[in-house]
Amino acid sequence: MERGAVFADRADAGRRLAVLVRHAVPDVDVVCGIPRGGIVVAAEVATAIGAPLRAIVARKVGAPDHPELALGAVGPGGAVVLNRDLAHRAGADEAFLDRVVADARAEVDARLAALPGVATPAEVAGRTVLVVDDGVATGATAQAVGQWLAMTAAARRVLALPVAPADAIPRLRADYDDVVVLETPPGFVAVGQWYRDFRQVPDDEVARRLA
Repeated sequence: MERGAVFADRADAGRRLAVLVRHAVPDVDVVCGIPRGGIVVAAEVATAIGAPLRAIVARKVGAPDHPELALGAVGPGGAVVLNRDLAHRAGADEAFLDRVVADARAEVDARLAALPGVATPAEVAGRTVLVVDDGVATGATAQAVGQWLAMTAAARRVLALPVAPADAIPRLRADYDDVVVLETPPGFVAVGQWYRDFRQVPDDEVARRLA
């Protein structure tokens, strides 16, 4: 992908990702999107391959004064991924990390209670699970989800993404059996730069797609 070439929106990314998934990942049992934006992409993939759609909730842990910079993430079941080297360079001390992790856990719990279609351990145990997001920058949120799937004894964990920086993929492979990515463009700064329309997905749209 050339710099400046982008997906039209998340639905476009999902349709294009579905083509790759259909060839690269046969026999998917369940597609799990990461709210919010990942649900839109995952819904397109699930429809295209004829698999059920579920959500797996995780929450990014942001840096001081730069909340969009992910120092880590909290997933379901209390799974926590933290990049302590990055946290140190961003000026995050242990007290700050304790506070933001606690806040992220509370938000994960609130979303788990509010959203329909959240994946349960019984739904993923022993199955091939395809996790979908709209892209990753550091990959911490996807890592937290992968660790939760390992705890639930999913038979195979596959991460599918429209876009990611190439240097994030080796880290992601530590928590997934396979990682498939449409584009790994140079000059990667943020996921949103590769979408013409990257507006925030409202909670009611997420709930509608999962209902």
